[in-house]
Amino acid sequence: MAKVRIYEIARDIDRESKEVLEKAVELGLDVKTASSGVEEGDAELIKSALAPETKPAAAAEPAPESEPEPEPAPESESEPEPEPSLDAVEEDDVVLATVHHGMSVAEFADAIGVGAGEVVKALMLRGTPAGAAAEMPADQFEDIAETFGAIVDVEESVPEPAVPATAALPSFHDAEGDLVPRPPVITVMGHVDHGKTSLLDRIRKANVVEGEEGGITQHIGAYQVTVGGNRLTFIDTPGHEAFTTMRARGADVTDIVVLVVAADDGVMPQTIEAISHSKAAGVELVVAINKIDLPGADPLRVRTELTQYDVITEELGGDVTSVEVSAQTGEGIDSLLEVLDLIAQLQEYKANPKPAAMGVVIESQLDPGMGPTATVIVKRGTLKQSDSFLAGAVSGRARALMDHEGNRMKSAGPGDPVLIMGWSDVPTAGDILEVVKNDKEARALAAEREQAIKDAEQGTLSARDRLQGLLEQLRSEDTELRVILKTDAHGSLEALKESIAKITREDGRIDVVHGAVGGVNENDVTLAEVTGAVIVGFNVRPDPKARRSAEQEGIEIRTYGIIYELLDDLEAMLVGNLTPDQEEVVLGSAEVRALFKVPRAGTIAGCYVTEGVVQRGAKARLLRGGVVVHTGEIGSLRRFKDDVREVATGFECGIGLEGYNDVKEGDVIEVFEIREVART
Repeated sequence: MAKVRIYEIARDIDRESKEVLEKAVELGLDVKTASSGVEEGDAELIKSALAPETKPAAAAEPAPESEPEPEPAPESESEPEPEPSLDAVEEDDVVLATVHHGMSVAEFADAIGVGAGEVVKALMLRGTPAGAAAEMPADQFEDIAETFGAIVDVEESVPEPAVPATAALPSFHDAEGDLVPRPPVITVMGHVDHGKTSLLDRIRKANVVEGEEGGITQHIGAYQVTVGGNRLTFIDTPGHEAFTTMRARGADVTDIVVLVVAADDGVMPQTIEAISHSKAAGVELVVAINKIDLPGADPLRVRTELTQYDVITEELGGDVTSVEVSAQTGEGIDSLLEVLDLIAQLQEYKANPKPAAMGVVIESQLDPGMGPTATVIVKRGTLKQSDSFLAGAVSGRARALMDHEGNRMKSAGPGDPVLIMGWSDVPTAGDILEVVKNDKEARALAAEREQAIKDAEQGTLSARDRLQGLLEQLRSEDTELRVILKTDAHGSLEALKESIAKITREDGRIDVVHGAVGGVNENDVTLAEVTGAVIVGFNVRPDPKARRSAEQEGIEIRTYGIIYELLDDLEAMLVGNLTPDQEEVVLGSAEVRALFKVPRAGTIAGCYVTEGVVQRGAKARLLRGGVVVHTGEIGSLRRFKDDVREVATGFECGIGLEGYNDVKEGDVIEVFEIREVART
């Protein structure tokens, strides 16, 4: 079909080409000059839009007979809008119609008794192009109806109850006879490096802090211990200020908070945050004054500083119990456990184990071997193996239940922490887990909630609002740093988003365009290319395809193991002061295809070098499903029986990681080196 040029339309309706071009742009047509062409239908649309302005020219012909002066033309220009009403209905033929927000143009036309085309034309005359299926603008209800001699009654539509995106933990009123004692849920809070993880390590006889980079706990874990025949459930919330969101979530499911304060350091920023969370949750508070074995320990100073935040210990005449402990020597640990057990007995924490289970997701992640997993604290009822459940928009069936030590469980009652396998996807930390009748019901409810989430996202901004925002952004000179965020666990993702949102400056901000759990893949690189974003990974690595694609497209991928380094770099990038001293260079990667046990040497990984080179003595990361499992050095490198310094792409070799043996087939060993880069 031949196109009609803008200047031809202007000639047909006796208008300036510039005026026609401006109207075409206003209508959203892709034209740039008077020589630009449009479809015939679009040409008619432009002519219709300019019709009110062309009518006076046509009406001016008889004017010379009655009044030769040109004054009538401006008068006629102000009268084209009411003309349809003269042709449509008589003044005494009034239609009463009931309309509501959200109805289409066709539905509105039907309500006032006219054709949809008439309403479309009337809207066009008022500068609002809309088709019959489009939503009728609410601000035009009365004006358009009056044009056609109708009076409308705007009915306030009552929306149907929306399916909630996630359930809320309700309050129950169970019969006293159905209630049984349950373990209290205890959260350990405090400032970074004040010894929270070490304290829990001493309590549960397991070492977690050695496996955490920088000695800082990165994820929420739940553990259970027995004191005097009674069970106590502990939640370990990370101590760094970036994980404020996770600490707050921990307090939501908590009965007792143990506030850890170092005797040689006193009250610090995260200590104050922990106090605020505890007060907001209305839970019992116990102060554990840690590190009393150090020379600079001053417990009295700690108790005095706490009074500034309305935490008055029993020693100073208050009602808050404090215990002096040492996580290193074990001093005072028994006293702390006795105090917690005593509080639990006095408060008489109870729950009903009979109904279908309901709990709270504390942490979730994608495990390479087990798939999507989640740690849940059961709040009510009993969770059994093979139960069907859902949390938020994710459904599942309990394939396996495990306690904090990795032992299989047949069921988990109120107050118990349990690791659940069998999710359809990674649930969101903080969601409420509900047990339902069967898988079909779980999937149906999950689908409804997923649709509710999509509807909510779509309803956040209309197309017009989005366009307005885009135009404002294009007109603005503000700096916006776009970031794609990938993490190894959902709790980390939430907390990082919260922390990144706080990084601002007067004329700039950081926008997380996408955040998800898992390694960096090609889809992330594609999204970064489209949005102009920087890819940031926390405890994850890009796969080889993603890395090659990023190099080809010039996309920056930054990975971190310590969260405050990530936040510091983002802030530096925002203000344009990022000048790293060191640069990481990936030398190559190898896929583990077989394992060999060698006396005195440990586990040797039989590998195939997939890209680059592998060098003896170089730094290496062990990746499992894109997630960093271990970071160390290559201790030994062999080709057949010979020790070699380097193995290139396409060759097989034996790799021994220094001091690490937990290697599995299918793992990827990424070899890299740190190079010094001069500041610029």
